[in-house]
Amino acid sequence: MGAGTPLFPEAASTLATRVDALYFFLVGITVFFSVLIAGLIVYYAIKFRRRLPREIGQPIHTNYTLEIAWTVLPFLLTMVIFVWGATIFFAMSRPPDETLNVYVVGKQWMWKFQHLDGQREIGELHVPVGRDIKLIATSEDVIHSFFVPAFRVKHDVIPGRYVSVWFHATKPGRYRIFCAEYCGTKHSGMTGQVVVMDAPEYQAWLSGGVSQQTLSQEGQQLFSDLACNTCHRADLQGRGPMLEGVFGHEVTLQSGQTLIADEGYVRESILNPAAKIVAGYQPIMPTFQGQVSEEQLLALVEYVKSLPAPKPGS
Repeated sequence: MGAGTPLFPEAASTLATRVDALYFFLVGITVFFSVLIAGLIVYYAIKFRRRLPREIGQPIHTNYTLEIAWTVLPFLLTMVIFVWGATIFFAMSRPPDETLNVYVVGKQWMWKFQHLDGQREIGELHVPVGRDIKLIATSEDVIHSFFVPAFRVKHDVIPGRYVSVWFHATKPGRYRIFCAEYCGTKHSGMTGQVVVMDAPEYQAWLSGGVSQQTLSQEGQQLFSDLACNTCHRADLQGRGPMLEGVFGHEVTLQSGQTLIADEGYVRESILNPAAKIVAGYQPIMPTFQGQVSEEQLLALVEYVKSLPAPKPGS
């Protein structure tokens, strides 16, 4: 729909057109059957009305063809809706393999963005057009909901965990961000903008910032400042498990359970290290709950993600 159409924001992402197509299909079905049923009610009310006070209607015998038709046809229609909706849901919930990652922190009452190159923003998110953008989001306080109507993407942002949402902007422009979950007295003011830029313009914006460390470099410095490198060593001689190459791979716990080391696992291991103990190690790591901010957690997570797996024989 056009940007000026009431109640319908501009469609500015690859997902937006797919969501709109399903939405208008559902609206069309609703209108069709509403008119059909209402029309039949009126038609039969008139056709079979009682014309004489003592008139008695004729009994109606079972019509198996009609019974089967109004059972099978609605079933097929609902299956079309289910498959179509599930396809869009999986497309929205599974980011492509190659994405430009940006961290998002929701806080009463603002949106904070952290680029991997070190750029930080509040209330505005600059991204290039024509790229798959993955947002890794969390909250510092209460539940928020990151919502960009023009992209048709919305996801609850929950304290204590990371959630991800992705989009592929199709045209440059400024698109509003809203919090779609009531989060306090100034909830309505928790807004922002996604600024979609052409690739050269975006690169100029990136290079125009103050010279600073990348997010993983900040995490490396913090990793050293907190003395994490005294226990997590690359030579397997540390008291904690080696972190090189762990992200995205399977980790075996003391309980025998296995899991994939993702952002949530790294975060939990920093704040609540006794929750999931790696097999072969003792629960001796202290918690850093309250000692590191949400932004510092993002830096540590990104540093762990950046550690390459050791080369064979090294």
